[in-house]
Amino acid sequence: MKILTISDIQAIITTLGFEDFLRRLVKTLETDFHRWPDFQKSARQATHFAHGVIELMPCSDQEYYTFKYVNGHPENTDHGKLNVVAIGQLSSVATGYPLMISDMTLLTALRTAATGGLAAKYLARDNSQSLAIIGNGAQSEFQTIVLAHLFPIREVRYYDTDYKAMVKFATNLAGSAFALKPCLNVAEAIHGADMIVTATAAKKKQCLFTLDQLAPGTYIQGIGGDCPGKTELSRELMMNAKVVVEHTLQSIVEGDIQQCSAADIYAELWQLVCEIKAGRENNTEITVFDSVGFALEDFSILTMIYGLANELQLGTDFELLPELDNPKDLYGLLRS
Repeated sequence: MKILTISDIQAIITTLGFEDFLRRLVKTLETDFHRWPDFQKSARQATHFAHGVIELMPCSDQEYYTFKYVNGHPENTDHGKLNVVAIGQLSSVATGYPLMISDMTLLTALRTAATGGLAAKYLARDNSQSLAIIGNGAQSEFQTIVLAHLFPIREVRYYDTDYKAMVKFATNLAGSAFALKPCLNVAEAIHGADMIVTATAAKKKQCLFTLDQLAPGTYIQGIGGDCPGKTELSRELMMNAKVVVEHTLQSIVEGDIQQCSAADIYAELWQLVCEIKAGRENNTEITVFDSVGFALEDFSILTMIYGLANELQLGTDFELLPELDNPKDLYGLLRS
């Protein structure tokens, strides 16, 4: 079985180059969403605690079974720990044997941003040039880089209640092709923006901005509302926008759409990819990708990283499981 550490993942991305890696990832996601019916899918199993949530996220086709263990503890950052950490496993469906265990902390951020980029291809205006990032935590740079790679972004406005997060964001993206503009509040950041990403961590109901603050044709990528009772966008906005989700049964419990009903969802992302439903239909409609993160996205990046690790001969092979001459004689391991 192959073990991939964060160092192995860094080496894979460095070897390919960040832009090539992102390009492959968006393509892999698009391919997998296009074959949506091939997968066995379910909403994640979430266990909630006073300090956060721990989740298991399974998905499989007829070749591979994957699952991710992931947490969400917003107060962790006050104590020098990550809000989100994750570990993933990829197994053979034919034998049930695990093929790989991988760190997924970095991979989760990458697949979240790439899925948003895929949705934006269908829901944002092609000529989008201004991007607002509300919440400058661990996800913010990834979201910005992917969207700037796919669209002609000239200006990125950013705001966070934590000034240190804004400094971190600006430092990491210094020297980018687009201009960076720090803002004093949400209203300043979103004013006239073509695209808005909301990526706040607070586990509470919020209304970061109202419908009347948006320019016609704005695309909103909401990734912070991802559990029951946690929202970023208003009910009025959700009711008056074209809303696309990943998996209705999960999104209606966890997303900003939890304030509404399943009938208020325009489409699931796979329906846009498969051209069953149209994406953006004019330059004035408000569109929302209400993203909570779905296990198919983990499947995509785990299978992709497994192939790359084998191709580049990275990772470590461990004999973690018993190897027996007689597979019926498990007790023989103790007898010896």
